[in-house]
Amino acid sequence: MDNEKIINEVMGGGLRALNRLADSSLVERWGLEERTQQLVYEGAKRMAETAAKAARRLVRRDREASHRLPAKFDLSLREEQQLMRDTLRRFADEEMLPAARRADDASAPPDGFLEAFEELGAIAMAVPESLGGTAERMSAVSQMLVAEDLARGDMGLAYAALAPSSFVSAVAHWADSDQHSRLIPIFVDGGGAPATIAVIEPQPLFDPYALRTKAKKRSGDYVLSGEKSMVALASRAKWFLVAAELPKVGPRFFVVERDTPGVEVVSQPTMGLRSAALGRLKLDGVRVPREALLGGEAAAEEGGAVYDDAVNRARIAWGAMAVGAGQAVLDYVIPYCNDRVAFGEPISHRQSVAFMIADIAIELESMRMLVYRAAGRIDAGLSCRREAYLASTLCSEKAVEIGTNGVQLLGGAGFIKDHPMEIWYRHLCAIGVMDGNLLV
Repeated sequence: MDNEKIINEVMGGGLRALNRLADSSLVERWGLEERTQQLVYEGAKRMAETAAKAARRLVRRDREASHRLPAKFDLSLREEQQLMRDTLRRFADEEMLPAARRADDASAPPDGFLEAFEELGAIAMAVPESLGGTAERMSAVSQMLVAEDLARGDMGLAYAALAPSSFVSAVAHWADSDQHSRLIPIFVDGGGAPATIAVIEPQPLFDPYALRTKAKKRSGDYVLSGEKSMVALASRAKWFLVAAELPKVGPRFFVVERDTPGVEVVSQPTMGLRSAALGRLKLDGVRVPREALLGGEAAAEEGGAVYDDAVNRARIAWGAMAVGAGQAVLDYVIPYCNDRVAFGEPISHRQSVAFMIADIAIELESMRMLVYRAAGRIDAGLSCRREAYLASTLCSEKAVEIGTNGVQLLGGAGFIKDHPMEIWYRHLCAIGVMDGNLLV
């Protein structure tokens, strides 16, 4: 019922009551005509004033409600998001899962994989239509769903596939107009060389706000020195988005081309995420022009919020990857435990097995809720630093637990390469050390 109807019904009821009082035969019998007329007049006046106040209050409430988020936390997807998920899940099942073992052994994505992913239009979906992309609006939730669904296929290949789109997304979000016109067409129009993000450094307990890679201003240019690790597609990438500390200013991003003097890439064998072709990026006095500073010169003094946003988005992205890989574990152990028979019955009939599977499902849902909420706050224009940190913390802890339980449920089969569980375990162990190098 709308506001006007409510007010009209209230006033109408009051006036009807007053009219019945005025028409009563008792008024004339008891000689109360004058007092009754005064009562009706005052009553009608008070109702009019009350109705006006109520109307103003209701209008004000509706106006304020229109600027607030819905009271309910809605996880339902838009139609285009659901279509995107269906496409990505087919790609994960048909292209990524069969190639995961081969890519892990080769420590690189298979030939044609990045091109096949690019054909899905994922990079163009990270760029708004105003800049030549296909996205109606830049959505952190949509990019988070991409990360989750790809990681369900294989987290290492997902990391490799998402590295270029993360680079392009960062440029679309925070670059100035000159950088937009120079860089985005290279990737949106197709044929662009792989690009990646380099934030993480090879140091214990890495803190993205305590970077050892430094950027010093020299004669209008910037000179970068330091080392980055766990960089996806390091040996293939032509473009790097490097996080470096500007003295007395704070961390900022710089676009660095591979053929710049002083840039060196070294292969970095790892336990997990091997199929992302990880490597170290060494910067030895790398001189880049001032145009390389993401966001232009204005970002040198006012770009702190950009780096904060990037850290939050990276934590959400890795949380989404943990959710996707964890879902792959759950989807695998349920039919396996139902089919494996011991002592005359499926092992899933044992409480210890059933409870362990239930724990995986419960933890996975809690991880998903935190990650979705953090991404949703970005799209709503709200601060998400606390939510992104909570999602990152929970996913880092529970990812290892889910991987360990998955191996335990398979028993000895979880330790050998006949099953993908040992790959998923190694991938999930990486969540705790990945605080950067990927954005949503």
